[in-house]
Amino acid sequence: MMHWRNLEVLLAAVMVAWAVPSSCLKASPVAPRGDGSWIEGGVSPRANALQQMGAQLSAEAEIYFPWSDEFDAATTRWSVLEAPKVNVVVVPGTAEDVALTIKFANKFHLPFLAYNSAHGAITTLGRMNYGIEIYLSQLSGVEIAADGQTATIGGGTLSKVVTDALWDAGKQTVTGTCECVSALGPALGGGHGWLQGRHGLVADQFVSMDIVLANGTLTTIDESSDLWWAVKGAGHNFGIVTSVTSTIYDIEHSDWAIETLIFTGDKVEEVYQAANDHLLQNGTQPVDIINWSYWLNNPDADPENPVILFWIIQEGVTAVDSAYLQPFLDIGPIVDAPDAGTYLDLAAWTGISADDAPCQKAGLVNPRFPTYLKEYDVAAQREAYDLFASSVGGDSVFNNSLFMFEGYSTQGVKAVDEESAAFAFREDNLLTAPLLSYVPDGEELDEQAKVLGNQLRQILRDGSGSEELHAYVNYAYGDETVEQWYGYEEWRQEKLAMLKEKYDPEGKFSFFGPIA
Repeated sequence: MMHWRNLEVLLAAVMVAWAVPSSCLKASPVAPRGDGSWIEGGVSPRANALQQMGAQLSAEAEIYFPWSDEFDAATTRWSVLEAPKVNVVVVPGTAEDVALTIKFANKFHLPFLAYNSAHGAITTLGRMNYGIEIYLSQLSGVEIAADGQTATIGGGTLSKVVTDALWDAGKQTVTGTCECVSALGPALGGGHGWLQGRHGLVADQFVSMDIVLANGTLTTIDESSDLWWAVKGAGHNFGIVTSVTSTIYDIEHSDWAIETLIFTGDKVEEVYQAANDHLLQNGTQPVDIINWSYWLNNPDADPENPVILFWIIQEGVTAVDSAYLQPFLDIGPIVDAPDAGTYLDLAAWTGISADDAPCQKAGLVNPRFPTYLKEYDVAAQREAYDLFASSVGGDSVFNNSLFMFEGYSTQGVKAVDEESAAFAFREDNLLTAPLLSYVPDGEELDEQAKVLGNQLRQILRDGSGSEELHAYVNYAYGDETVEQWYGYEEWRQEKLAMLKEKYDPEGKFSFFGPIA
């Protein structure tokens, strides 16, 4: 039978938070009122509604209520800024459970929101003031097709689970880089990954998907559906994906190498000019090369200012080619550390494995302010570094912040027709974002972080010479425009609006990077 976790806590929570007598619990579970509370005159006239829904869910499904450990674990997010508020968590055991939960929510005019690893930090999530969380953790798994050409991935599967399962079978595909992030969350916004230079974005691997629409209909779509275009870049606005079938590939290269270089801040111009000249190469960075860097405080390396932690990553070798490495060695890093391994080592090498700090939920505020670039403007890099250093140094509340520069190879991304998907920024070469991490301390500090983050982003945007801000929706702060998330072309905006009206006219999916 379906589990109610924790029954004792459920009773206490319902009685305290919703003022429902224990004698009425089985006869009259609470139901929502339009103002966001879950009580109507003490006992809801919608008698047995929640319990009736629970009785229809699969035996594997669970329901968590406030003040249970399970509820706390399921609702805790990586960034607590403008986090959504929920009253109950439904953990579906099947895709049909998702559909049933949405139908229940619609019947009682309840907002609902899918949760996965809860690493999305966009502030538009804060628009959800009450409602149902649909926690997809049980919809996890990877099933490789008999022909070895595709794999079906559950909607709640984490990227590491996908990577490990495929690797064990001699296969791989494009997933997000951070091990603790879901496979599907990034994909619905396009999805960047280590292998995108060869195969394109995570969304470009989609073959078909099972998706629950805003009206609670569970359906399978593929390229024959007009919705297919939208789910590859703006998918958060159109449904809850319960599984996706994606293209997979034979492992082409088992060997990977990395060079970890640390520079002091006075080397900003030299480092990023070298990156332009020897790695990016006017947007033709070799398919086997990735450049990544962080600006962050490391008192052991430099007690006064943030350092530049710069990685050159190369596929198919056991040591980074000197043609790429030597120009950086000539600049004079204070640390030069080579390493070699496999694809499975990449996340740990770059500090985003499941065991690393970015995968922990520590009650911090973690807003990001992304912008795509064509190349590094060295003057803008200097200006941004100086502002960053002056803002996060010493005893600053932002001391644990970092500035991210992700330079994947782009051949596979650019090979896909730019009009074939809602993802709009295929011609850009770099994904950058300051990540301002701090302990929450009220609205004034949040506003200070917002101002600083946007200032840093604006410096890079000004240096690019572009009047447009191209913002990766999965990293978005939340104050960007729809055009900045999904593209400035009028036809894109019209197509998104048309599909939204067709598939979600009431705006049920309106919390993550909403179209309207």
